[in-house]
Amino acid sequence: MPFDQAYYRRFYYDPRTAVTSRTEMRARARLIGAFTAHIGLPVRRILDAGCGTGLLRAPLLRALPKAAYVGLESSEYLCRRYGWQSGQVQDLRPDAPFDLVICYDVLQYLEAREAARALANFARLCRGVLYFSALTRRDWQTNCDRSRTDSQVHLRSAEWYRERLRRGFREVGAGFWLRRGAPLAVWELETGG
Repeated sequence: MPFDQAYYRRFYYDPRTAVTSRTEMRARARLIGAFTAHIGLPVRRILDAGCGTGLLRAPLLRALPKAAYVGLESSEYLCRRYGWQSGQVQDLRPDAPFDLVICYDVLQYLEAREAARALANFARLCRGVLYFSALTRRDWQTNCDRSRTDSQVHLRSAEWYRERLRRGFREVGAGFWLRRGAPLAVWELETGG
C-alpha cells in the first residue's frame, strides 16, 4: 500500500473521513502520561513507531516534558514532510532502549511474518512501557467505523498479538504492556490477571 499524500489526506487531514482527531490524540497522550506517572516510570526517551502525521508528538511532550521524542515512519512522504526517522519497527536497532514505546494502529499493515518480527523487536526496543494497539478481526466486525477505517490491512485476532507480546511483556490493560523484568509495579487487579 502506498502511504502517500492521498492516503494521509483521506485518513488524517480531511475531517469528514479522518480516522482520528487532535482531540483524541491529546486525550491519548494524557492517558499515556498519567499511566507512566502512576507506575513511577521516568520517561526520558519515547519511540513513536509508525508515528504517522505526528498527532501524538506535541501532547506527549507536554505530558512528559523531560522526554526526547523519536518519530519512526516508513512513509517516505511523511519523512520528507515532517522530518521523521525513516525505517520500520521490525528492523530498528537503536543504541539504547526507550523508556516508552508507542505503536498505535500500525502492525495490521504488515504481513504476519513482519508483524511477528516487530512484536519480538519491541522487547529489545522497550525498557519500560509499551503502548500498543492494532485493528483486529473483531474490531473490524463490531467496533470500527468502516467508512473511516482503512480496509487494506491484515486482520488477525487479538490473541495472535497477545501471544507474541506476552513473551516480553505483561499486559496491564487499556493498551499498556510492562516490559518483563522492568522494576515497575502494578497491583494484581490493575493487570486483569
